[in-house]
Amino acid sequence: MTFDVHLVDGTYELFRYHYAPNNRDPEFGATRGVVGTCLQLLEGGATHVGVATDHVIESFRNDLWPTYKDGSGVDPALKAQFPLVEEALVAAGFTVWPLVEFEADDGLAAAAQMADGDERVDRVIICTPDKDLGQCVRGKVVQWDRRQNKWFDADGVRAKFGVGPDSIPDYLALVGDTADGYPGLPGWGAKSAAAVLSEYGHLENIPADAGDWAVTVRGGGALAATLQDRMADALLFRHIATADLKAPVSKTVDELEWTGPTEVFPAIAERIGSPQLVVRARKIAADRSV
Repeated sequence: MTFDVHLVDGTYELFRYHYAPNNRDPEFGATRGVVGTCLQLLEGGATHVGVATDHVIESFRNDLWPTYKDGSGVDPALKAQFPLVEEALVAAGFTVWPLVEFEADDGLAAAAQMADGDERVDRVIICTPDKDLGQCVRGKVVQWDRRQNKWFDADGVRAKFGVGPDSIPDYLALVGDTADGYPGLPGWGAKSAAAVLSEYGHLENIPADAGDWAVTVRGGGALAATLQDRMADALLFRHIATADLKAPVSKTVDELEWTGPTEVFPAIAERIGSPQLVVRARKIAADRSV
């Protein structure tokens, strides 16, 4: 029997629920939302679920680039819920990877690689809209933006960005990522990066002289010169954008199987003001035991 593995970006979900227009509880609202949305996956038929979180927002990448994202601008009420949501998810019976030196993206990528190698797994579904995770899409690994209900396989990634999954780190190196805090290279935009990388795949394969390019890009001469002058930065940005598969996650998909809430879940659900979560979790477990 085969099954799907769902990998959830817990950090994205926490931010999403904290800033949702209908969140009237800055202290616990986001935590309730994340636990609820993970239960919703189970209610939709998911059996094996792993959740990656940025237990500490800073990572090894902060040592690589001075303006890389950190926790300095995060709402304290939101930041305080990171350990809480991890505790609540574990109590609800989910496998959680609270990452410290690595990031949630690294955990999702490492877990996707692990699950992809198990012949029992039909699909590995990375639940996040984060463009960085497009690099993980291949074979049975797909990306699902649950909020917009959009699915991306390799062709979907290519249609969205103009490059295949393997070129996503190179693409981000050129265009930058304001959310993560690195700028890319001056002059390079989404269209020019996609046009060139769709032909050459990776930074080091791009000819130094735009006259040798097999594609025509507006301002190609200046772009080529910038890339040559700033190649060290581009390679650094690519390294920053590349998911690190050494992130510590579960060793096997068996560890991701949901078997029901723990005995401490009712107390935590009461603490965050949502005893209904216990009712939902128990119903899911009861329905599966029949």
